[in-house]
Amino acid sequence: MGEIPEHLLKRSAERRAALAGGSEAQPAEADTPATPDTAAAASGSGGGDGASKVPASLLARSAAAKAAREAKAGGGGTATIAPAAAAASAVGALAPAPVAKGPEGHTQRLLTVVKAGSIQDVKSTPTDKVHTWPHLLIGEFVAALAMTAFLLVFSAVVNAPFLAAANFNFTPNPSKAPWYFLGLQELLTMFHPMVAGVTIPGIGIFGLMLAPYTDRNPSNKPEDRKFAIALMTLFVMFWAVLVIIGSFFRGPGFNFTFPWRDGVFFDL
Repeated sequence: MGEIPEHLLKRSAERRAALAGGSEAQPAEADTPATPDTAAAASGSGGGDGASKVPASLLARSAAAKAAREAKAGGGGTATIAPAAAAASAVGALAPAPVAKGPEGHTQRLLTVVKAGSIQDVKSTPTDKVHTWPHLLIGEFVAALAMTAFLLVFSAVVNAPFLAAANFNFTPNPSKAPWYFLGLQELLTMFHPMVAGVTIPGIGIFGLMLAPYTDRNPSNKPEDRKFAIALMTLFVMFWAVLVIIGSFFRGPGFNFTFPWRDGVFFDL
């Protein structure tokens, strides 16, 4: 059971104090003779505000019995008993039905204390998440198999022999770095080595590191991630353009040339 609210505990303490005050006043009232009128008044007050714990029907029976004993002691006979019994039965008929009460006279229901939403919310929130296995790993495994098959067929068809032994007395012209470094080599032809080799690559890497914190959109749909897609596309295109220029548009002396006019000075 949950913790009882403070306002209910306060009401319970006030109720106990009121009942204790009523029990002290009962002996004084018991000294006066009870009549049908007083019994009806007592039952009406007890049923109206709930100040007494004795049901109205028991008060009526007690008043009728007391009236019968007084009439018998005074010699009134049955003529006096009949009106008292009739009055008691009328009071009992008019008295309201006793209200079912809990311990110490409390009538509140516990269901009114508990919120209905906390015990009746059984609907689960729909999500678009799936398990890693088998949904993700099967796709990655199939992609790895496809790439392995492509490399196997490509290596069987295309011949890629080693170059001749390097001659330290002869420097090839143009002397180009591997394709994945040609972007940096292309930057070296435009800027100072400190700017081309440290500043520009550092700014690019730092910008990519800040991208997840800048675009905090949790959606996985491409149409909702325009900023992230635009940033990645800008970075890839910038580097791809530098690599293409360094591979196909640089000739002897690393001078700019056109591949359809002077040929391609690049080996895989």
